[in-house]
This record gives sequence, structure tokens and C-alpha cells, in this order.
Amino acid sequence: MTRTHGRPPATGAWRAGDPVGRRSWFRLPGPLVLEAGGVLPQVELAYETWGELDPEASNAVLVLHALTGDSHVAGPAGTGHPSGGWWDALVGPGRALDTDRWFVIAPNVLGGCQGSTGPASAAPDGRPWGGRFPAITVRDAVQAEAQLADALGIRRWAAVLGGSFGGMRALEWAAGHPERVSAALLLSCCAVASAEQIAWSGAQIEAIRSDPDWLDGHYHDLPDGRGPHAGLGVARRIAHITYRSPHELEQRFGTEHQDGEHPWRGGRYAVESYLDHHADKLARRFDAASYVVLARAMSGHDVGRGRGGVEAALRRIAARTLVAGVDSDRLFPLEQQRQLAESIPGAGFGTIASPHGHDGFLIEADQVGRLVADLLPSGR
Repeated sequence: MTRTHGRPPATGAWRAGDPVGRRSWFRLPGPLVLEAGGVLPQVELAYETWGELDPEASNAVLVLHALTGDSHVAGPAGTGHPSGGWWDALVGPGRALDTDRWFVIAPNVLGGCQGSTGPASAAPDGRPWGGRFPAITVRDAVQAEAQLADALGIRRWAAVLGGSFGGMRALEWAAGHPERVSAALLLSCCAVASAEQIAWSGAQIEAIRSDPDWLDGHYHDLPDGRGPHAGLGVARRIAHITYRSPHELEQRFGTEHQDGEHPWRGGRYAVESYLDHHADKLARRFDAASYVVLARAMSGHDVGRGRGGVEAALRRIAARTLVAGVDSDRLFPLEQQRQLAESIPGAGFGTIASPHGHDGFLIEADQVGRLVADLLPSGR
């Protein structure tokens, strides 16, 4: 449960008994057999929807979140939702994802911590999964989402959209279920995780696992103020540096000191205060074990695994596809998106101009909205 003041809870995960907010839940009808060989005997996915599904179930758009995102794509922060909608400007009447026309659905990813089954959830023995939670892949997450679509009567998505980790899942949908995806918007993602991306994630995972309160992932029932907050905070600091561009950090902060502080006397530089702020925010709304599980899933992303390689997998895609990246992204360089577009039959390619680095796909809502408008068919 998230607390905004005082000592942070052991986990920022949504847990049974917390306010529901806008969430609905779907329980998979049977166990989920995982790509790495494990089994999850019970799986629930939390999700949110906007708009109405038409009688033919032909107007459904799937929106997929990034690593520390959740199902709350649109709407304010409030009871049950620690943060406002992460693509709020895109979803609603008259917006790029016009809810007078489209039925928009956003699930919290398998392994996540805002309502879907993950390490903070109760295992069959009633205790949190914690460090017992099995390894999952992007493909596992999509298999769970496919069962959610089946339950809602959606045989084919009008579009699947996502950026970063969400883009990996959107790509997996398009390559793994080509008959079920009419259009795909792939933002700031890649076909296979690079060595550098794996290295960045590995450093973040090690920061969390080195925290004395990590306890092999079994920290969820610790009292407020305990838990691997320091390790999760270091992971967030590392990640956030990769999410923003060097130019932006220099322009915003340079070598300025935080107000009233001096680094020579134990104080902080302004950029350090900025990273501290984001570290504290994440510790209050996210779960460290989910971070580890999902970061490892991203590192294992390879759309070509078991499909004859990346090029063969991308040639399977039948959806009308638009690929785009941020021109200042150093975590998922624009070249990765260009390679995707060149390998997917008929795919278009676009560039999001932004000084904000990887986070540009979240920040530049107007540009993303134009990409959505280019992808989705006009008229009824």
C-alpha cells in the first residue's frame, strides 16, 4: 500500500484490501506454463478500460506500459492510484485515442505490482511469492494478455500500442499472434535486448539484491521503514540517468548546488537531489521484487527466439505497423527502431524530436498523438 508521507512501506505494491480505484480483474482459467519452465498455478491480471466495446468487438485498442508503469493510463492520481495517468493526454473523448470511438484497455503486466500477480501477491500457501516468484519473459506476459482478450471476446485488436517494455510486448503480440493484431505502434523498443541494455539492468538488479533488507526477496511483511528501499532507490537513480539525455541534464542542472546545500559540506548537487526525489517516489509506489522480475524479462527479450531468428520473426508480422523512437534516446537508440522498421513488411518509421531522452515517448504527448492518428484508420 502506498503512503505519501512518513516512512515508506516495505513494498509500494497494491495488495488485497487496498482501494480498488478503476481496476477490474481477470483470473486465468488455469495455470500459466512459463517459457523458462516454471508454472504459475493462479494468475490474475488487473486492467482498466475506457470507452465501450462495439458489438463486433472490432474497436479494441491495447495499450501496454513501460517497466514501472501500470494500468492507469488515464485519469488523476487518487484513491487506489498513486500516480496520474502516464499517457493521460492521449486517452479520452476527442483525443488521439478517442474513447467515443475506441475501446481502450490497459493491463498491469504479469509480474507487476499494481494488481496483477507478481512477487507481492499471495502464493497458493497464502504468503507473498517474494523471492519464490518464477522467472517470466515478455512472451509469458503476452500469453496472459491473450487470455484476457479471449475472456473479453476480443479476437483481433484494432491496434496494439506500447513504448519501451510496452513496445517489446506490442512487438511480441504482432509477431507471436499476427492474426490478432490489425495495427501496431512500436515506440522506443528493439527486437532483441542489447548487451548494454542488459548491463544497465544488471547493475540495477544487483543494487536491489545488495540491500540488507532484500532478504532473498522475502521482505514484504516487514514493518514500515524496512524493505529494500535503498537498493531500489539506487536502481531507480541508475535507470533515470539512462532515461534522460545528457543535454537535458546539463541544461537543467549543470553543476548547480541544491538550494541551501553545498557538496563540500555534506550537501548535494541539484542533479543529485533530482535523482533522490525520483528514488523516493518509486519506493513508495513500486515493489523491488517486481522491479527485478520485470527487468530480467526485458533483458531476456528476443522476438526471434524459437522462430528462426529475428528477421524471420519480424517477417511474420501482418499488422499495419508504425515504428518510432526518440532522437535523443541513449538507452534504446533510434537505430534500433530504424532496424525494426526496415525488417517489418511495409512498416512506417517516425522520429520523436525531444531533448528528454528515452522518456520522450511519455513526455511528447502531442507527437505521439500524431503517430497514433497516422496509425489508426480515419472514420468508422
